[in-house]
Amino acid sequence: MAERSLWLTNGRLFDGSGAPLRATAAVLVDRGRIARICDSAERTPDDAIKIELGGRTLLPGLIDAHAHVAGSGGRPEPPRGAEPVLSETAAHFVGADLRRALRMGFTTVRDVGSYGDRVLAARQAMRYGAFRGPRLLTCGRIVSATSPGGRFFDGMYREADGPEEMRKAVREQLRRGADFVKLMTTGARSVELEDPEPAQMTRAEVASLVEEAHRMGYRVAAHAEGLAGTEIAIEEGVDTVEHGMYLHRRPDLLERMAACGQVLVPTLSCFYGVAGEGDESDAEPYPWTANSCWSPLLVDLAKRQLEEADRTVAAARSAGVRIASGHDWNPIWNSAIEVVRLAHHGLGSRQALTAATGTAAYAIGLQDSVGTVEAGKLADLIVIDGDPTEDPSLLLDPHRIWLVIQLGAPVTGAALENDTPSNRPNQPLETSPPMPPAAASTVAEPRAASAV
Repeated sequence: MAERSLWLTNGRLFDGSGAPLRATAAVLVDRGRIARICDSAERTPDDAIKIELGGRTLLPGLIDAHAHVAGSGGRPEPPRGAEPVLSETAAHFVGADLRRALRMGFTTVRDVGSYGDRVLAARQAMRYGAFRGPRLLTCGRIVSATSPGGRFFDGMYREADGPEEMRKAVREQLRRGADFVKLMTTGARSVELEDPEPAQMTRAEVASLVEEAHRMGYRVAAHAEGLAGTEIAIEEGVDTVEHGMYLHRRPDLLERMAACGQVLVPTLSCFYGVAGEGDESDAEPYPWTANSCWSPLLVDLAKRQLEEADRTVAAARSAGVRIASGHDWNPIWNSAIEVVRLAHHGLGSRQALTAATGTAAYAIGLQDSVGTVEAGKLADLIVIDGDPTEDPSLLLDPHRIWLVIQLGAPVTGAALENDTPSNRPNQPLETSPPMPPAAASTVAEPRAASAV
């Protein structure tokens, strides 16, 4: 946590609530928190380090509400005959990805399932100061019924059957140090042997899991593709619906979600990824490539599901459902592409940014601490060279990520990397006291109970 106050002045402010940009804003950061928001015409407070933003855009640190931090196994695949990769090497690649995610402006990441314990280990390493990365929330193992997916995702799932076994599986994840619980109400579209229909869990199983997690004060995220499983998840009170691409066919469920405060995380990027995503530099919509490594069946399915998801995003927005940004693809540091895609698929730039800030914070239960620029909240902030409310693709360019502030401390960004007059802050950041290496998760976060 920073020991010196910061005065961020002469910038445009996007506060994460969805409100329009505020011109010529200034923000005072003190002891790791946002102390005051005012006009840049005010003089620099005594003893504060002045950072001249030069008309750049100040906004909350970005949040990825659906990441698989070690989803690909976390290690390289050397060519045949090369030195085998040691098992311990994978952890270093996870750490490198997390550091790069922070460099790209992501100050909070919710991991919804990874292989083994690498994410738990990375979270602990950051807490003890081994390296800086985003605040990291993890579900531990995904709770699933016995299913074909358990064969494909060995080390990521905790298979359970029956209400009492579900309750035990929840307790096991909390024992492991999980921040929330993730369950598979339906099969996964990334496995040929699984089908979204019927529901993979019974209503009694889902009810038992949700009741136990909420009883202990933990939130629940539900993988939900087919409508039968999605209906059970919503009616049994999960906090976030992951994917939910067919929900446009059930406006009654969308209305219920809006009334109960449940959040939809559409995860458009996974559909793009399986189908063979195009070059983000091309004109929208992104063209498909012919080099997808997925089976033809799943490629065709992903294309159809993207069409369904497009309709659901529009229907959810019309129904008043909160929509949060979740990348659901690799590399995790490229998560801002989901913001670009949400904007393209009907949210518009400003609401897509809100999906990755204020709404994402609400989705993961940290809305009282992060996600919006408000007095009293933690000072996780980023400064963008340009206006991402007009062009969210700016978030994909590391040269445009001018400054990343974590708990009130400037930690990375182009301003700290390029020692040129145009990039140098008004008062050198090096004048502030040396910062400890601990990551944002060194500050205890409130664990929000169920919102529904």
